[in-house]
Amino acid sequence: MKKPALLLAALAILAGCQGNVTHHPMFEPSHYQVSSSYTTFDEYLQETEKQIRATRFFQSKDIDVEVRANMPFELKPQVELPTTRGILLVHGLADSPFSFVDVGKRLSEQGYLVRTILLEGHGTRPGDMITADHSNWEKLVARHVEMLKGEVDEVYLGGFSTGGNLTYLHAIDDPAIKGLMLFSPGFQSDEPNAKYAPLAAFFVDWLYDVKPEQEFVYTRYMNTAAKGFGEYYKTSAASMKRLTNETFDRPTFMVLTEHDSVLEVELIRDLFRSQFTHPNNRLVWFGSQESGLSGATRTIHSRVPELRINSMSHMGMLFSPDNPYYGINGPGRICRNGQQAEGAFEYCFNGGEVWYGAYGTEEPNQVVARLTFNPEFELMMEDLNTVFPTAQNPQTNTP
Repeated sequence: MKKPALLLAALAILAGCQGNVTHHPMFEPSHYQVSSSYTTFDEYLQETEKQIRATRFFQSKDIDVEVRANMPFELKPQVELPTTRGILLVHGLADSPFSFVDVGKRLSEQGYLVRTILLEGHGTRPGDMITADHSNWEKLVARHVEMLKGEVDEVYLGGFSTGGNLTYLHAIDDPAIKGLMLFSPGFQSDEPNAKYAPLAAFFVDWLYDVKPEQEFVYTRYMNTAAKGFGEYYKTSAASMKRLTNETFDRPTFMVLTEHDSVLEVELIRDLFRSQFTHPNNRLVWFGSQESGLSGATRTIHSRVPELRINSMSHMGMLFSPDNPYYGINGPGRICRNGQQAEGAFEYCFNGGEVWYGAYGTEEPNQVVARLTFNPEFELMMEDLNTVFPTAQNPQTNTP
């Protein structure tokens, strides 16, 4: 079959995947015009809060809690020494700045001025992803990098998933960026049809059924529009093009999980080893091998039976066990985890005892919720500090 015929066949399949869309305001775009008149980060926060309050489809009566969970934030350095470092942290697709509440806190304790941003289409309603544009995400990153440069001597970038792509793409063209902190960077999807997502978005808004009751956590979306997937793919394709042809010579800290349900993690691990060339780099790899440190790679065995953990998830690495929402005792349980067993979701949602793991994890006689915290969060952050030593944390080689 020739390529045009293959393409048409793929589009026909994708168009046929249009879900039984519930005509509900949660899944329709608000068409809110995002303001860009701010000149300071405080003004940006004020305008973003106004946007969220005006357009978010709130899931509960506790509006202020939902607004705070989706707001960008700034953390001042928690040290007495003068501030010389700043970092901009960028969340992933369908997520929010809440992804970095724990990582950001630790970085502020090490003397960083920490800032996060809210990408267009996020934090309000899943329907706003229908009009999202990756070029606006890239422009937002660039604008806030320039704002940060005016306040600190050294600028670092950090990103989760799609945010990892956006920060890498900026840093590769901006030699002023001192280093990268990448958590599950979304360089390469494990979905073979991902390349068709931008085209699918011309035909359908959703690739599967969407219902309001599926949105049961307030820190992120549980449904992503076809346009959102397409815009992610564009950042992935751009990243892979650069990674294939260029090396990155500044310090890089990366975290991956072997059991990631959305990424080609072994390929990304190989790229870390070949294309990120600074001698002080560190990769933290959550997997099934024995824990240990070998060269630039820290392996952490991710199964922790005493905590009923089977594997590390795509998102779990970001959160401390003490996180008030996603931690061990937090209410942010994600029961929609790809399980097929009848009654598994209801059992989990109603508070039954569950195990935790990556999306799609299925084990005999277990109901598995998404792992939303990192039992080795402190060790991960210690490794980060070895890549970016500060006066508060001189470089050490942690065994």
